[in-house]
Amino acid sequence: MPPAKKRLRAYDPVRTRAAVLAQFQQVREVVGGLGEEQLALPTRLGEWTVRELAAHIAMAVAAVPRYLAMPEPARQEVALLDWPFATVTAAGQVDEDTREFAAGAGLHELYARTAERVGELLPLVPDDRLVPTRFGAMRLGDFLVTRTVELIVHTDDLADATGLDIPYDRQALAACTRLLADALAVKAPGASTEVRIPPFAVVQCVAGPRHTRGTPPNVVETDPLTWIRLATGRTGWPEAVDAAKVRASGERADLGALLPILG
Repeated sequence: MPPAKKRLRAYDPVRTRAAVLAQFQQVREVVGGLGEEQLALPTRLGEWTVRELAAHIAMAVAAVPRYLAMPEPARQEVALLDWPFATVTAAGQVDEDTREFAAGAGLHELYARTAERVGELLPLVPDDRLVPTRFGAMRLGDFLVTRTVELIVHTDDLADATGLDIPYDRQALAACTRLLADALAVKAPGASTEVRIPPFAVVQCVAGPRHTRGTPPNVVETDPLTWIRLATGRTGWPEAVDAAKVRASGERADLGALLPILG
């Protein structure tokens, strides 16, 4: 796991909390309207159907009240920029937990209960409260930023599987984009390449000659959803470049070997 030495970007806790609630509500409304045939549709996530995907999204948000109900850890163990690199270590357990979750209560009840518990608890808990996540103790504020990643990435998966147009909360999309961009800068430290994801993020990365003035010699530019798909392996670098979803110029502008970031 690359060390999270990069200075943390500041995330507004009020906006992050609102973003989590708003994006979860967007998904809840869509899932609530799905019929059995739609829930049985395949997804791009291995053997998961839409039902498992929907259950996983609820599980990702339900983790907030579940962790808050546990004793507070004595010390922080995981920083926000450690999280993207830790996710790959739990893939098998996440799959098992998701299937168990999907086999439990009905989706309508699951989403209603999760929305109620999160809405009740979040206003009562400070941002610096530690929570015992599966990867180690994190600040609640940091953990909520990771929930925007889960929500945005899987909203996109849900839209892909169902063909439905699901809105993205702007703040949730921004937080997700920024965290994955900052994770790239941690994975490939340097300042030879500038990655632009307007309107949300610009980061410098990749070892090499440092750029000081004027237009950088190596530039990558893409839109937020394409970046998120690249960072999570939903889209491959060559495919995105060929489809003109990415503009890359310079000898150090090929990020293919560095992607995906999120396991």
